[in-house]
Parts: sequence; structure tokens; C-alpha cells
Amino acid sequence: MIKKKICILGAFAVGKTSLVQRFVHSIFSDKYKTTVGVKIEKITLEVNGTNVDLIIWDLHGEDEFQHVRISYLRGASGLIYVADGTRRATLETALNLKKISRHTIGRIPFVIIINKEDLKDQWEIEPSILEDLKKQGVSLIQTSAKTGKDVEKAFRLLTEEMME
Repeated sequence: MIKKKICILGAFAVGKTSLVQRFVHSIFSDKYKTTVGVKIEKITLEVNGTNVDLIIWDLHGEDEFQHVRISYLRGASGLIYVADGTRRATLETALNLKKISRHTIGRIPFVIIINKEDLKDQWEIEPSILEDLKKQGVSLIQTSAKTGKDVEKAFRLLTEEMME
């Protein structure tokens, strides 16, 4: 059995815990609960005929990386940065977290999730910004933790990249 640690990072209330709960337990709750510290979940995913145990570290929301304990990131095989499509500033936070974590732990596979696709009519992030990121080679997926849209796809894509 292969084990891979994934850390999920982003600003407050972007849907990190909701994404993990949707992926691991197939549930969604409208009740907002702040993550204190880190919450760890485990799920087995089959990728190319190999079972992979994903150990998902759901880190508390941070708008400033210096508050994230670097020790949480140690040993990570992949990172997920989450932004809330209805709040443009959360994408800037995610990109800042990406830059700082790369400097801190080096280059490892990552995916950027733009969450709350179910509220697309309220999005503040312009499609051109997302296209520019994709042109730079960034793996970017638009999801909805509420409906489940492309949540598994995001985790599967990251897992496939970690297995390469």
C-alpha cells in the first residue's frame, strides 16, 4: 500500500473542510465550522490499478502564511490550494501560500481549486485570470463542495501527479 500525505491550504471560509468532507464522506453541511489547528482524514483511492492511502491534512484557514505551522507541511507529497470564487482576494491568498510553501518545502505536485462553482453567478474571479493560470501550466479545477461537482476529480488529478 502506498501512502501519500496531502495538505489543503487556503484562506478562511473557502470550503477546505467542506471539500474534504465531500470527498472522504460524501457529505456537505451548510453549517460553518472553523478548523482549529489541523484535522486529518484518510481515504483509499485507486489510481492506475494501485491503491493509494491518502492522508489529508485539512489545515486551519490562514490569510497569512506565517501563522501556518511549517511542521504541518513536512512530509507532504502534494498540496491543494483552495480559493472561493465569490471572493477574489482568496485567490491571491492561495497564490501567495503557493509561493511561500514552494520556498519553504520545495517543488511538489499541487492543484488549485476554485470552490463554490454552484455560486458562479456571484463569482468575483474573472475567467481570464483562470485562463492565464492554466496557460502557465497550473492544474486548476473549479469545484462545488455543495453539489460535489469535480471534487473527486481534483483529488484524483493531484494523486495521479504525485504517482508520476
